[in-house]
Amino acid sequence: MLVADYIASYLLDNEIKIAFGYPGGMITFLMDSIDRYEGFKTFSLYHEQAAAFAAAGYTQLSNKMSIAYATSGPGATNLITGIAHAYYESIPVLFITGQVNTQDSKGSMKIRQKGFQETDVVALTKPITKYSKYISSSSEIKDELEKAIFLAQSGRPGPVLLDIPIDIQRSIFDASSINPPFYNQSKTNYSEELNLLFNLLGEAKKPIFLLGNGIHTSGTISEIHRLIKKIKIPVLTSMIAVDLIPSADPQNFGWIGSYGNRHSNMIISKSDLIITLGSRLDIRQTGSNKSEFAKNAKIFRFDIDGDELENKIHENEHSIEGNLVDFLDKLLSDLRVDEIRDYNNWIKECSFYKEKLLNFDDSLPNHIVRKISKISKEIEVITTDVGQNQVWVAQSFVVQSGQRILFTGGHAPMGYSVPAAIGAYYHCEKPVLAFVGDGGLQINIQELQFIYREKLPIKIIVLNNNSLGMIRHFQEMYLDNNFSQTVENHGYSAPDFAKVGNAYGIRSYRLESVDEIENFKELLNDNQPILLDIMVGNTTFTYPKLDYKKPIYDQEPPLERDFLNSLLNYNPEEDND
Repeated sequence: MLVADYIASYLLDNEIKIAFGYPGGMITFLMDSIDRYEGFKTFSLYHEQAAAFAAAGYTQLSNKMSIAYATSGPGATNLITGIAHAYYESIPVLFITGQVNTQDSKGSMKIRQKGFQETDVVALTKPITKYSKYISSSSEIKDELEKAIFLAQSGRPGPVLLDIPIDIQRSIFDASSINPPFYNQSKTNYSEELNLLFNLLGEAKKPIFLLGNGIHTSGTISEIHRLIKKIKIPVLTSMIAVDLIPSADPQNFGWIGSYGNRHSNMIISKSDLIITLGSRLDIRQTGSNKSEFAKNAKIFRFDIDGDELENKIHENEHSIEGNLVDFLDKLLSDLRVDEIRDYNNWIKECSFYKEKLLNFDDSLPNHIVRKISKISKEIEVITTDVGQNQVWVAQSFVVQSGQRILFTGGHAPMGYSVPAAIGAYYHCEKPVLAFVGDGGLQINIQELQFIYREKLPIKIIVLNNNSLGMIRHFQEMYLDNNFSQTVENHGYSAPDFAKVGNAYGIRSYRLESVDEIENFKELLNDNQPILLDIMVGNTTFTYPKLDYKKPIYDQEPPLERDFLNSLLNYNPEEDND
């Protein structure tokens, strides 16, 4: 059989059945094979970057591997932003790039290029993949496919890439001639680690759970729900994990970090034990001055990636490298609920901070997001782009049980939301709500044609401030209001997106006020695409915002000092109210 046919059959045998890509000469044999093999779903978008984001969106939502493919040279390099996104978000996507014929490859020659559209994509992607391999002979394909798929899903997940010359794709391969390698993953007992955790809980008076995106990637959401109902302490999250528990859950006290909720940052700052699961405690969570982060708290830190644990937050932290699936299984089976302290007073104290600071920084975009979340609460999947829209969604979207919000956190490329919504749709096959800014929409605006062509019920919400708002805000804070390249008449502009959407054949409307949103309730919940271009004013801010070197409880705009100090020094035992 052809190597391309073998790849298609092998992927199907491993339940990898969905592919996103863009056509090109050097990938045509693989395209032909996956098109002919029954069981594959293949979708051609209008840009390779969008195809990579769509594959990532599908896998983020489903926890099932997907494929993104492209031709050699510019096709392959157009994938790179999506590959980096998958790497930093721990998403196991198989990227397959076509390459020039082996006889046209420059090999070890020092010339820049021999074959037309030849580029060394393996060298370019090695730092942002778990495995990147050039296939130099048909005899390698079986072992390399198995190795790539295993590595993508083992340990901390992530993308892998196979670069396959076109003459290898069309060559004959004898699948019976090679024995597959054997891979084994060991299981840890975690008895000592659990004893440590129980001892820390026994000593703590103000413990919190800090949960991150690793809960999603490990597929342990139901186990986490069981855990937090047994250990009734406050739950905080990272921004990209705000959907782990419903907004209304009494243990949910928001998300922390530079743009996080003021009350959440206050709560973690007053805690004496942080149990962090699936969160790497990056600088956007702790602030740049790590010595000021929860400085009175011990940290029980569990991460699948031991390298992340080298980034010490405190000297007084207990770092455990391990698999969250196995750890939670052991924790839930060994948990003695009757020995867990009653933390009701601490919960009440956290509720006090939440009451004093919730929605303290609300602005028009926050009201818009909250309104849309309430009238589209049956929609199960939401995507966000990068910029102010992302923060407003994290701050104000009212999460219902079972809803997922897909973010791009670490790499944070603009143009992610719409193609991610496309990928997510092909798992849920229900309407998807895609928030985006006027800047981000223009990065992959061509995918409106895909949405129209396939009649996908994707609901695009443009929070339009006619500027690159996050950067404009930065310029106001630090660059004396020199709005270079970020606002109209200074190097930036945005079109009338309602007209653009209608030109693509998508029902599109421009809204001037939050009151108009209610008129679109039915359209936001039907099975057709829609675009709402919502004007939010030219001067918007993402508050609260952490200034450099400040502790996370002291965000901008600064609280009145007496008020801040009263919160920092608050003692519920002295509260007579």
